[in-house]
Amino acid sequence: MPIKSLVINPGSTSTKIGVFEDNKILFQETLRHTTEEIAAFATVADQKDFRKDIILKFFEEKNIDINSLDMIVGCGGLLRPIVGGTYAVNDSLIADLEKGERGQHASNFGGLIAKEIADKISVPAFIVDPVVVDELMPEARLSGVPELPRVSIFHALNQKAIAKRYARETNRAYTDLNLIVVHLGGGVSVGAHQKGKVIDVFNALDGDGAFSPERAGGVPTGALIKMCYSGEFTEKEMFKKIIGGGGLNAYLGCNSMQEVEQKVAAGNAEWTLVRDAFILQISKDIGSMACVLKGKVDQILITGGIAYNKTVTDSLTERAGFIAPVTVYPGEDELLALAEGALRVMNGEEEALVY
Repeated sequence: MPIKSLVINPGSTSTKIGVFEDNKILFQETLRHTTEEIAAFATVADQKDFRKDIILKFFEEKNIDINSLDMIVGCGGLLRPIVGGTYAVNDSLIADLEKGERGQHASNFGGLIAKEIADKISVPAFIVDPVVVDELMPEARLSGVPELPRVSIFHALNQKAIAKRYARETNRAYTDLNLIVVHLGGGVSVGAHQKGKVIDVFNALDGDGAFSPERAGGVPTGALIKMCYSGEFTEKEMFKKIIGGGGLNAYLGCNSMQEVEQKVAAGNAEWTLVRDAFILQISKDIGSMACVLKGKVDQILITGGIAYNKTVTDSLTERAGFIAPVTVYPGEDELLALAEGALRVMNGEEEALVY
């Protein structure tokens, strides 16, 4: 019998859900939340019941029997650093999600709502490869300032899913491969996957590696310190320059690579320069990860929404293709990645990890 699952992936202003039979999606829906609805809650954590009730109401309106589900899967949140894999949602995991162990974020609802719905119908609840997956080798943690260790926060769910997909499609084991995986979205992350572990990765959240449509990436440190103490900006404004207002947004006032390509095609020199700098920085990140893997790279995998842009992927292949062959997987099917992660546990291919 196929295994039927509900997958929950909350974002800041929406909650994406999907119902699967094994790895075949039956339907998906994006439940959007207005600014007014979100503003009614004092903290992010206060939204949990509101979001859960919207999901249950949707099932009622569509006449879908929630008792037909065999498991509930949520995206992982800002937990303590953990190795990659699928985790059964237990009391310790719930406690850290509720208190926001490493911050309050909408992704924290994934495990919380999954567990409450799962308990309601007596089925298991899981999370899969949260952004805090940490498999760094020890020397990758040193930054040059002891008080500022390098941390692992990246697009773990999509990177791991694409790496395992490539392994499956080439009839090899993920644990036998050395891969460089490049996620190109609102944020960018480039990871070195060595025999099933991401031993080094650029922090995709708050200042590391290439700039992205919305994030500044690594910037000149001395100049950044002077800017912080200039008296011209508040702490909140400085964080906005790094996260949300950085990258393409800072240079062009735009976070859409599609719009960038339209301007480039029209011959706009400024937009072309910024686009080319974006490609150059990602290429340098790929080169760095090739050194981490000592040049032994089986494949470079490019994924994420910007991977639909053939100009970008062709340019990256031109610059980095001498390292290893390049395969492009456009998009980021996070709902499927979550379903497949839990399915591997339900089918006995992997054991559920304990948080």
